[in-house]
Amino acid sequence: MIQADLHIHTKYSSDSSINPKTLVEQLYSHPTIKAVAITDHDRTEGYFNVLELASAYKDVLIIPGVEITTPEGDLIVLGIAELPPKPWNVKDVIDFSKERDGVVIVAHPYREYGLGSLAKNYPVDAIEVLNGTTQSNLNKLAENLAREMGLPGVAGSDAHSIEDLWSVYTEIEASLNIDEILKAIRKGFVKASSARKSIHF
Repeated sequence: MIQADLHIHTKYSSDSSINPKTLVEQLYSHPTIKAVAITDHDRTEGYFNVLELASAYKDVLIIPGVEITTPEGDLIVLGIAELPPKPWNVKDVIDFSKERDGVVIVAHPYREYGLGSLAKNYPVDAIEVLNGTTQSNLNKLAENLAREMGLPGVAGSDAHSIEDLWSVYTEIEASLNIDEILKAIRKGFVKASSARKSIHF
């Protein structure tokens, strides 16, 4: 069992101030969270920068990811360190991810730039039911959506500053191995957690 923050932005996202070096140092020193997904907006340079910095540390895992902006709503793609060809729409992003064994997560579905109930029209892998920067009532709607769709619910801090990190996390029945983590998410061997409560599916 590991704990992972599946939604983090670095300074490579224009709206984030998180320095990759500081992020890696905080991850290494965290008592329980040892895996993170770098999900910068529409770019992957931050992932590669964090991955390089983390190579100096033992027992931490950096998961490739990206938060892709589509006209319908934002998607998180995990397990792939490249961007799909433009123009981006939900169907094409999902197809691109599936062809490369990636995992597609609906980010903050009921917040601004969320896919909302339109998610029901697409073969996504999971729903972000606990987003660290989203109001609790909107996270609750996301939780209900995951239940309706019979999909796993995951958590990510959606950190854009150092203070936002680790507010919520996903417990995953896997080791510190990217393939194991992606398989566990698809199979629903996950639990969205915060310091206050856990959400079971």
